[in-house]
Amino acid sequence: MSKEFVQNSYNEGDVVSAIIYPQTRLVIRRYIDQIYYCRIQGDAENKDLVYFERELVKNPYLIEKNLKARSQEK
Repeated sequence: MSKEFVQNSYNEGDVVSAIIYPQTRLVIRRYIDQIYYCRIQGDAENKDLVYFERELVKNPYLIEKNLKARSQEK
């Protein structure tokens, strides 16, 4: 039984939103064992929120914004 390699869709620092609260922006802090550890954007004092990838919204606007931010970092 081998584990199939799955690449994560989001990187650390990407801005996303969850299905449950789509109006709240989350910043990916870590990705470990197929779990995303996020913080609410602009609120560093609260604890991390934990999500599986299927619980995050695939928002085309945020995806494009994240890709632009990654290309500027390089």
